[in-house]
Amino acid sequence: MAEHSFHLKATWPGLRNDVGEIETGNLITKISIPPEMDGPGIGTNPDEMLLGAAATCYIITLAAMMERSQLDKAGLTMTSEGIVDVTKGIITYKKIIHRPEIVLKQNASDRDKRLVYILAEKAENSCMISRAIRGNVEIQLQTTVKIVSE
Repeated sequence: MAEHSFHLKATWPGLRNDVGEIETGNLITKISIPPEMDGPGIGTNPDEMLLGAAATCYIITLAAMMERSQLDKAGLTMTSEGIVDVTKGIITYKKIIHRPEIVLKQNASDRDKRLVYILAEKAENSCMISRAIRGNVEIQLQTTVKIVSE
């Protein structure tokens, strides 16, 4: 069994509406509470960071599965949306919606088209971040598959 450790350093100089900083690996950024939650909105925030972790884990997992399946693509892009509910002062990360768009090459077979949908679902179930938040945050997929037009 292999274990990997990741490290993050956080600095927070003041109180609730101040601006801090995080540093981990290649990421150094300011952090604060988003304006939607009456914060200064400088840098990123935990809501964006969780969305970013889920989205990057998913798209990397999907790309790796496509490669292992020898499913050649012309493009892979994605948008993701995080939905946070604030009711009576209680903040709950309710849902993440991933919208991957996979563009297959013009010579893609019917098997390739079916396989890409299967892999899109499988990637969501296999992603480490998705598994970590499963049961607490709903994750939805809205997959679009296109064929490149020449």
